[in-house]
Amino acid sequence: MLDFLVTAQQQLLATSLWELLAVLLSAAYLLLALRENSLCWYCALASTAIYTGLFWDVSLLMESGLNAYYMAMAVYGWWQWRGSKGSAADSKPQKSAIEISCWPLQKHLLAWVVIAVLTLVSGSLLANNTTAALPYLDSFTTWGSVLTTWMVARKILENWLYWIVIDGVSIFLYIDRGLYLTSLLFVAYVIIVVFGFFAWRKRMSGGEPEGLAAQS
Repeated sequence: MLDFLVTAQQQLLATSLWELLAVLLSAAYLLLALRENSLCWYCALASTAIYTGLFWDVSLLMESGLNAYYMAMAVYGWWQWRGSKGSAADSKPQKSAIEISCWPLQKHLLAWVVIAVLTLVSGSLLANNTTAALPYLDSFTTWGSVLTTWMVARKILENWLYWIVIDGVSIFLYIDRGLYLTSLLFVAYVIIVVFGFFAWRKRMSGGEPEGLAAQS
């Protein structure tokens, strides 16, 4: 245990400025998303552009491809959240283009079956044809994140619960690859997404108006 802590400390001290910047932007994205603020997508675009290169350098090929996908989703998410502009004389807060909603159980079951199948297929292909590290875990976090990021863009409430599972697995993945600062970010993510779930559920139930924090 002591050796691990010493190694972790050395890795944190050696963390690149690019990783530090990506971590800060990623944290800003999540905190802004929690408040339904569309500025979160600008942070997402910048952080994922950095992570695309970082993950490629440490042989997390699926994670690198995932972040390229995140870049596209940042544009899509901003477009979905941008809301109605209204007139200059209108003093009312801007309303989000879409509102928070829930999926029925059948959709969740189908989603996890699809994630499991894609994980097995891509994990097998990576294990047999590439030098990718931890191909099955890498595939699981990738396909899970592909779906869940789309759920965020569409404001599906349960996206926060999906992130708890995905981010928890990602913590181990990043520790194994020596990305200790990023793994600490994902520990924070697991905590923040719990608050995100309850904040969105409160807005959906009428405890707080939806979309009023979502400024373009």
